[in-house]
Amino acid sequence: MESKGQTLASRPTITDLATAAGVSVATVDRVLNGRHRVREETARRVYDAANTIGYHAIGLLRQRVFQDLPQYKLGFVLQRPQQHFYQSFAQELKSACQTNVSARLIPQIAFAEMQTQSAVVETLHQTAQANDVVAIVSPDYPGISIAVDEIKKKGTPVFSLLSDIAPGLRDGYVGLNNRKAGRTAAWMIAKGASPGKVAIFIGSHRFAGHEMREVGFRSYFRENAPGFEVLETFVNLETSEITHETTVNLLNEHPDLVGLYVAGGGMEGAISAVREEGYGGKLQLIVNELTPDSKTALSEDVVTMAIHTPLQALCRELVSLMISAIGKPKTPVPGQTFLPFDIYLPENI
Repeated sequence: MESKGQTLASRPTITDLATAAGVSVATVDRVLNGRHRVREETARRVYDAANTIGYHAIGLLRQRVFQDLPQYKLGFVLQRPQQHFYQSFAQELKSACQTNVSARLIPQIAFAEMQTQSAVVETLHQTAQANDVVAIVSPDYPGISIAVDEIKKKGTPVFSLLSDIAPGLRDGYVGLNNRKAGRTAAWMIAKGASPGKVAIFIGSHRFAGHEMREVGFRSYFRENAPGFEVLETFVNLETSEITHETTVNLLNEHPDLVGLYVAGGGMEGAISAVREEGYGGKLQLIVNELTPDSKTALSEDVVTMAIHTPLQALCRELVSLMISAIGKPKTPVPGQTFLPFDIYLPENI
């Protein structure tokens, strides 16, 4: 069966693979069919070359090359499957598991059907039961801490992603330094606008990551730009509909609004409102994540800056930490792994 965008005539052949790996066709054949053992270094070189050129039998190669490595099941609980960011996140998690060379990994990616405490807890328990280690993006509900404690007592490590949960219980946090992200958003507004009113949207007060972005955002203005007035925080439940309506109301009620930071999801609503109300280029709009919507808005001068999570690097680091935690009775010092965030402006998209 042909792969998308690649016909049988155009896809790489075994000869192409041998050339890319710098070995003979016979060596590639031995790796593919397991007829005779080849050196591990050579087998991995063939596998890496296959990944690079998009060789169609990459799954078989992986099985041959890594058949003697331990096999682990990694579970991931994400949010909002309809959002482009989480779709990209899921793909990068799968890729990080596929390309890891220290173990054979089977990823399971689950999405909580609802954002309620009970729904997230149920999804977390189900995912943990089926896997050797689990990582989760979640609001920091009290019930989540109880669930993490129960799962840990059964010997399954738990990691928090993007927004920290269950501090002191989970094995580690992997994501951005959210306080720095909030301060960076405030810095951009303060440098790009004259003093006036600024506003911030968060998804929920239960998201510790959003809360830390708000803390950083407010602290920067308080310390370095006191001439700006930070309005009361708006909760948008990470929905574009609420964000759109609230942004339109903000623009009408506060004509001196000079900056707006969408610290979580729902930025599409702010983008559409600023565009429709004719405030593009007049308002400093800061969003999180580079998506097709935010990229277009940057090109139109509707969005001033996008603070972006480096998903590929994050997923590779996360997978490595998850593997190292398997079989360990207890993490000595549960830590935080901060990834440096990317900054996108209209001139570097």
